Amino acid sequence: MRYKFFASSQKSWQAMFNAILVAKESIYLEMYIFQEDMVDFDFLKLLKEKAKEGIRVKIILDSFGSSSLSKKAVIEIREAGIELFFLSYFLHRTHRKILIVDEKIAYIGGVNFQQSASLWNDLVVQIKGGKLISSITKSFAKVYHECGGLDQKILDRMVISRNKIILRANGQYVMKEKIRDKMRDWLVDHSPVKNKFRLKKLYTKHLLDARKEIILVTPYFMPKRWLIGLLHQANLRGVKVEVLVPEKTDYYFIDRVNYFYMSKLSKLGIDIYLESKMNHAKIMTIDSKEAVVGSNNLDYLSFELNSEVGIFFNDQDAIQRISKIIESWKKDSVLFDATIQKMKWFDYILAPIINLFLRIL
Repeated sequence: MRYKFFASSQKSWQAMFNAILVAKESIYLEMYIFQEDMVDFDFLKLLKEKAKEGIRVKIILDSFGSSSLSKKAVIEIREAGIELFFLSYFLHRTHRKILIVDEKIAYIGGVNFQQSASLWNDLVVQIKGGKLISSITKSFAKVYHECGGLDQKILDRMVISRNKIILRANGQYVMKEKIRDKMRDWLVDHSPVKNKFRLKKLYTKHLLDARKEIILVTPYFMPKRWLIGLLHQANLRGVKVEVLVPEKTDYYFIDRVNYFYMSKLSKLGIDIYLESKMNHAKIMTIDSKEAVVGSNNLDYLSFELNSEVGIFFNDQDAIQRISKIIESWKKDSVLFDATIQKMKWFDYILAPIINLFLRIL
């Protein structure tokens, strides 16, 4: 099996922990939130132990998302021989979640390393072998280079652009044409700070191509006007559009914004399912033939500011597995009814203000 999916934080952490445990050569980790409060899965301790064993451990964290990581922990990480970087750009964040072990197995999805997410549903895909692992490693190498990393083994895998790759020759970097992978599934590498707005292009194309069904799963539902328009257009041409959103997220104010947009889109004929449990997964499926699993939410930050990563699937077995997971979540959901779950008066004031704040955050 090329792919394996884990539909909760606990299951994802267990798989990632086990992979790190048996690492023989290298561990590359890029994470938005990395906290030292993990109880059953002490990634901090394990990563330090693996580094002391001689494993090459590289960690890239977002400076805002992982700001609660203590100075003591940072010192201990570096003293263990781990290269640790905090990526910081004005208004931009790295919201990506990637783990690569021995350049043979990788994990991509929605999970962060934080104890508060221990009971959440989420979705992480495990990829073993193949050209996709190479693409994920190259994507990590690109960010590693931006951080100032000097490990030549990683830099030699760095992608410069879509069609070119950097190679080492006579001590100098040179450009060489890259043969594009003829893959059915591929990496979605979205980086607004580099003017690579891949997500909007991806969503626009596939939402326009949808003929039967669109399913979106997101914890934070604050779609931009163009996305609302595409979903409405799909509904008008007879496409069934469903969106799964938690009834309550980890932020009360976000709940109010979610309800504002759920009420708005439900009036356009779009079915919104309220999940009883917090679900942090980020998924899009089209006609049960294509799917995207990754780190991006359906909000302004993910599409316009944050660096995100995901996997686009055409593999039918993988899509069937994703669909089964979504169906299991729908069983624990109720259909949003704007006549019953009415917006509060302050939602009309609060939601737009919070949405505006998120745009400038």
